[in-house]
Amino acid sequence: MSRIGWDDYFAQMVEVVKLRSTCKRHQFGAIIALNNQIRGTGYNGAPSGMEHCIEIGCLRDELGIESGTRHEICRAVHAEQNAILRALEFGNIKGATLYTNSYPCQICAKLIINAGVKRVVVSGTYSTTEGIELLKKAGVQVDVLKADRGH
Repeated sequence: MSRIGWDDYFAQMVEVVKLRSTCKRHQFGAIIALNNQIRGTGYNGAPSGMEHCIEIGCLRDELGIESGTRHEICRAVHAEQNAILRALEFGNIKGATLYTNSYPCQICAKLIINAGVKRVVVSGTYSTTEGIELLKKAGVQVDVLKADRGH
C-alpha cells in the first residue's frame, strides 16, 4: 500500500470544497495550506448574506459574457479570494501553498502574490492563463498536476 502525497491529498480535498459553489457556470474550490496544515478553504459564490446565482440567475449568462473575461461583472467571490480571507483569520500565510482546481484569474493572482503565497498547485484548467503568467513573473512557484493522478 502506498501513501498519498500532500499535493494529491489537498487536490482531492479541493474537489469536495468546490461542491459548495453556488455559481451556475463553474464549480471552483481552493485550499490554503501552511506546513501541510489547512489554514483556509474557499469556493466561488455570492458574498455573505446575498442571494446566490443558483437562486437568482447569472448576469454574465444573461449578458452573454465569455468565460475568463469581464470578471468585474461577476457577483461571485472567487474560491481563491474566499480561501485567502478565511486563512488570514488565523494569521499570516506568507510561504503558504494554495491548491485550486482552476487557473487563477488575474485578480486572484494579484491577491495571491500580495498575501505572500509562495506556491500554487493547480489540478484543473481555465479559459485564460494570464493569472498563471502573472504568478510566475512574481516568483510564485506554479505546479500543474497531471490529469492521470487520480483526480
